[in-house]
Amino acid sequence: MQQSTRSADEAGMVTAETAVVLPIVAAFVLVLLWLISTVVTEVRLVDAARDAARSLARGDDEAVVRAGFADTGPAGAQLTVVHDDADVTADVSVSAQPPGWLLVPLPPIELHASATAQVEGGAEP
Repeated sequence: MQQSTRSADEAGMVTAETAVVLPIVAAFVLVLLWLISTVVTEVRLVDAARDAARSLARGDDEAVVRAGFADTGPAGAQLTVVHDDADVTADVSVSAQPPGWLLVPLPPIELHASATAQVEGGAEP
């Protein structure tokens, strides 16, 4: 009979441990999901900077490039264009805010990407 009492006590202990650990695991998963979405945003920034620099190097109008960037870049991203002698550089930055569902007050993460392309022959910088 003593062995069945011991088994019941251990079962209650496992339940208590699960109740304590489960919220920690859930919070970890939520933070991990936010970090994954931040990485996806960084990849979108790199792609947008590369596309903008390539378009400008071909001689596309800067207003057209900015309109295309607004469509393809992450929401709230800022595009800065720098023309050098034979190069054009597109700098892109955005502040990734933590989502409201995270329930943990975290600071925003500043993301930045830059791409430089050589101006093609015949294209005006």
